[in-house]
Amino acid sequence: MFCHSGFVSLFPGKIPSTKFQITKLMGTAKTYDLHQRTYSFAHSIRDFARNVPKDICNIEDLKQLVRSSGSVGANYIEANESLSDKDFIYRIKICRKEAKESAYWLRLIHLFNDAELEHRRKKLTVEASEFVKIFSTIIQNRRTKSS
Repeated sequence: MFCHSGFVSLFPGKIPSTKFQITKLMGTAKTYDLHQRTYSFAHSIRDFARNVPKDICNIEDLKQLVRSSGSVGANYIEANESLSDKDFIYRIKICRKEAKESAYWLRLIHLFNDAELEHRRKKLTVEASEFVKIFSTIIQNRRTKSS
């Protein structure tokens, strides 16, 4: 079950951990497990979406953004449950694709010159770009390991 105050796992047992040193959206350095980080990204996108002015274009773009941002973490969970290296790489490629898509939808949203929302969008776009790099590295490392 997910809750707004923090992360509660839907899955009992240990989830494989991939740790990275990052700067949180609030600006403090902290080591995050990639599972938690993808959840935090999707949650931050939802908080951002609640504050964006709603016009006909933004409504549709926000729907796509919410879907793609959540799909990053959902596919990461799927990747960690994969039965083969080929399936793992395929799922991580989907994570990368969804992170790229999230960055795309973030760029399309019109913020009506709201400086605070623009600042939040930039941080979220950076996070999406970092996911693309992380997932690309994971793919490359897994291919090297499999060869």
